[in-house]
Amino acid sequence: MHPLILAAAHSAADLSEQCVDTNTFPLWLRVTHLINFLFMGMLIRSGIEIIASHPRFYLNDHCTPGSEWIRFTRDKVPMEEGAFTARDDQRSLSPVIALPGRAKIGLGRAWHGIATSFWMLNGLVYVVLLFATGAWRRLVPTTWQILPDAWDSLLTYLHLRAPSLCDFTPYDALQQLGYFTIVFIAAPLMIITGPAMSPAVVGRFPWYAKMFGGRQVARSLHFLGMALYLAFAVVHVGLVFIVHAPHNLTHIVFGHDDPNRVGQAYVTVIATIIVAVALWLAQSYWTLADLRRSQRILWNATRWIRRVTVDRLASRQSIAQPWTEKDISPFHWVNTRTPSREESPEYHELAANDFRDFRLEVSGMVSRPATFSLDELREIATQSQITMHTCMQGWTGIAKWTGIRVRDLLGQVGDIAPEAGWVMFESFGMAQHMHDGRPVEPYYTCLPLAMAMEDDTLLAWARNDEPLSGMFGAPLRLRCETGHGYKMVKWVRSVSLIRDYREVGDGMGGTREDSGYQDVNARI
Repeated sequence: MHPLILAAAHSAADLSEQCVDTNTFPLWLRVTHLINFLFMGMLIRSGIEIIASHPRFYLNDHCTPGSEWIRFTRDKVPMEEGAFTARDDQRSLSPVIALPGRAKIGLGRAWHGIATSFWMLNGLVYVVLLFATGAWRRLVPTTWQILPDAWDSLLTYLHLRAPSLCDFTPYDALQQLGYFTIVFIAAPLMIITGPAMSPAVVGRFPWYAKMFGGRQVARSLHFLGMALYLAFAVVHVGLVFIVHAPHNLTHIVFGHDDPNRVGQAYVTVIATIIVAVALWLAQSYWTLADLRRSQRILWNATRWIRRVTVDRLASRQSIAQPWTEKDISPFHWVNTRTPSREESPEYHELAANDFRDFRLEVSGMVSRPATFSLDELREIATQSQITMHTCMQGWTGIAKWTGIRVRDLLGQVGDIAPEAGWVMFESFGMAQHMHDGRPVEPYYTCLPLAMAMEDDTLLAWARNDEPLSGMFGAPLRLRCETGHGYKMVKWVRSVSLIRDYREVGDGMGGTREDSGYQDVNARI
């Protein structure tokens, strides 16, 4: 055995003679800690990928440039809408840092959903066993004396000394407060702020985001919770190896103090950390090796939990009217630019005449296909709604949108075939790139028929009582408030009823799904 390890073992044995160790770490405690360590690593790494897509945090839902309380970019955004897009703000990180890295936010979000689901399941098991076995007394303070004791412990650490082994029963006061904060404050905070990231939750229950002071406040709290977890993990793992390491490591591996097996404990813990890090890195490179395979597997893995949660929700902002004129954002981010003349000469010809010659084509599995001018659409029905746009990158913006409900539009084209299950919206705009590198094709998206029929699903021709500008989607822009912004196609040229989204494009549900590896279900 190495001399340093042998000396540490003798030191631990000497301390054990003075402080009889009656504490044990049961197997369930050690297993749930290991599982938590693995999934927290996945959550933090995928969270970093998501943050890199919009590396700014705000305390207001307008996300006005310059109002960030913290940002991880040097780029300064002009107040001119569209001069700098949200896509321009996106950063590409190494797979060593982020999961999966290389600006693949769609797959990062999928990994985040998987890790969240299993992290919460593991946490539930841990908390149930914590109280069922009486082990909660390890973490929950039962006397105010813990505060001065924790202060004394902190001063000891700051003086680069270690508290006596006798203080660890099984944790010293500062360690106990740390565990209590992580388990009973930080974890619940992460759990309750997470749903505020979902457009389906905020659309159905606007009060939920307002409960935190806004969706961006909830996002900032979620980020702070992640930072706290990361800091705790680094400090905690470091102190395990610095303060009474033989005692700590034998408890972690064997569940009790065993001075004769310190070397084995060292090897086991270090090997476990190496394996965990290797697994995290392997997840990134496995994901990037075959993007389409990863997209199918990862998003399918989260479908079960979405089916029993957010899939049951539909936006009701037009009915609840949670936002008023005074809430409208002075600045609204955009994610794309108006199609160029080279991309769509037809669009520019129509725009030159203020879209007076534009006609929206509605066809597919309907009994009376038809086309409509903007004036004809206005005569059918008009609805205005002030809603909060939620981008999957993280930014938000509140605006007033005026247009025709898709439900009212489809009522003008006769009967819908019983086998029609989806509505496809095609754009004058083009994809930025295709999955297989072929020439770019027109941008499109598909909505389930039920979502297209929701009260808040519009084809909007005006924003904030002004005709849509090119950058915001003139002549028509889809608004589907139950989903993220990547479903809200700009520059809509046609609407068609189809049997299934798998029969069009690359079969993934839209351009952002085909080439950005998002999921057809954009509710979360």
